[in-house]
Amino acid sequence: MPTNPPRDAEETRALARTFDPQRLTADFYESPYATYASLRTWDPVHRCADGSYFLTRYADLDHVYRDRARFSSDKRTVFGPVFGVTSPLYAHHTTSLVFNDAPYHTRVRRPIVDVLSPSAVRGLEVSVTSLIDTLLERLRDLQKFDIEDFAAHIPVDVIGNLLGVPRVDRGPLRGWSLAILGALEATTTAAQLQQGNEAVSEFTRYLRELISERRRHPGPDTDLLTGLLREKELSEDELLQNCIFLLNAGHETTTNIIGNGLHLLLRTPAAAQRLVEDHTLMGSAIEECLRLESPNQLGNRLVSERVTIGGVALEAGTYLTLCIGAANRDPEEFAQPDLFDITRKPNRHLAFAAGAHACVGMGVARLEAKVAVLRVLQQLPGLRLRGEGQRGARARFRGFVSLPAEIG
Repeated sequence: MPTNPPRDAEETRALARTFDPQRLTADFYESPYATYASLRTWDPVHRCADGSYFLTRYADLDHVYRDRARFSSDKRTVFGPVFGVTSPLYAHHTTSLVFNDAPYHTRVRRPIVDVLSPSAVRGLEVSVTSLIDTLLERLRDLQKFDIEDFAAHIPVDVIGNLLGVPRVDRGPLRGWSLAILGALEATTTAAQLQQGNEAVSEFTRYLRELISERRRHPGPDTDLLTGLLREKELSEDELLQNCIFLLNAGHETTTNIIGNGLHLLLRTPAAAQRLVEDHTLMGSAIEECLRLESPNQLGNRLVSERVTIGGVALEAGTYLTLCIGAANRDPEEFAQPDLFDITRKPNRHLAFAAGAHACVGMGVARLEAKVAVLRVLQQLPGLRLRGEGQRGARARFRGFVSLPAEIG
């Protein structure tokens, strides 16, 4: 699949017709947007070889996300054959709130929303800024470094602080997160599944000890784990699996927002300079980074009852892949959708999904991204990329494996 836009209508039509999310190429992982544009134009409700459907239009995704009656987030029937119903990965992903419907989803989400309220997020700004400033001092000494390492460090520490994970215990967190989320890709090897299962098991063992300690010695009001322990509606297993979910979701999304955002801005010096001169644009700039290079590119739903989308009749039990990366560049919703415009308003992107399943930690992710990107631009003048960086060979999560930079 070519990185550059196809040359004519016949080529774009063929690109859409032959698209198979289980047979992706290196060019696609580098930049999937030409393929997504072809699908939006010629086959926006694309039937895949396995009988599932791949949706790419903004209006269709927005509708599916908001219609809980006809579209389900429950993935037990899908994950069973992939992970095995007795596996740690199955236990985790079918218990975390993101892959469940009401009333379970509502019951588990409520206490998490309470402890991540807007006022609680605002209270994190001082500590997040201090953390980032400390990291930037080290980068100034290094002169040459990898932005991906910097970006990944931030959410691990922020979520680690929220859950009260001792700093000396945080070394494995990133590896566990990558292994567990990597198992959600469309194609996985036996080795990847084994790594994911081991990560869930190790993370669960660690959390049992942490929870036991926190019950004996509760933390302050700002401690997320202490707050969740007060919620009697959560069982021990629900608490364990959703703590894993919080770290994984917060880590991967935020790392990608920061890395993708700095990549976009360092390639657009005029926009970066404008942000340094006018901090009030930081909010809209991060929203534009989220739209143009969505950190989470794909979502999924199951059809609960027969429905028609884009003229295509879908039977109950049909599995849908919702392509956020394509919807966020839909010209029917966004003028000049491939243009990076840090002043874009309105910007109703779907990077955090929509409706009842909108990302529960998006406030924390936005705060970390805004502070990190602005402080980098302010404190590291002359920062420039060393090459284009290396994208991860993953379709669901879009970010970098490595993004080398230097201070000129």
